[in-house]
Amino acid sequence: MIECLEKITCVEDILNSNKESAENKSETNGKHEDKSNRKRNNKVDGKDITKNIIPRGKPKSGRVWKEPKKKFSSIIKTRGIRISTEKKHKLRADLKRVKELSNDIKAKREAEKQAKKERRRENLKRAEENRIKSDVVQVIQNSAKIKRMKKKQLRMIEKRDTLKT
Repeated sequence: MIECLEKITCVEDILNSNKESAENKSETNGKHEDKSNRKRNNKVDGKDITKNIIPRGKPKSGRVWKEPKKKFSSIIKTRGIRISTEKKHKLRADLKRVKELSNDIKAKREAEKQAKKERRRENLKRAEENRIKSDVVQVIQNSAKIKRMKKKQLRMIEKRDTLKT
């Protein structure tokens, strides 16, 4: 707490001295102020006091929750928690076992699907054969009858093998 108060008083002193020096320069130089001097005035021991200590105002966008971007080099990077090799091997073995189990389950489901499809195909084929067997067939002896038939009657005609082997 004491350090913060010291920093604040230090900052206030610096800002006051900056204002005084700026006033003196404006009197001597007129309206034009040297930009490089303005930049130097905001630094104390090579640190920029405007960024670290002086609170920022409300941004124009209204997004007060946004923080100013930091340089990537200033971000502290940690290597993270290291896991022992025994634990790594155990985790890998568990993961491998789980993958094998899931692959087995997927294979069983796929086999069941294929079996269902095959069974359905066989049932449809058997049903078609049974329908053909149960049809009442009337053999056309006179082929001249076909020429006299109407279109609707012709559509009903099907060719069949009447000789059973």
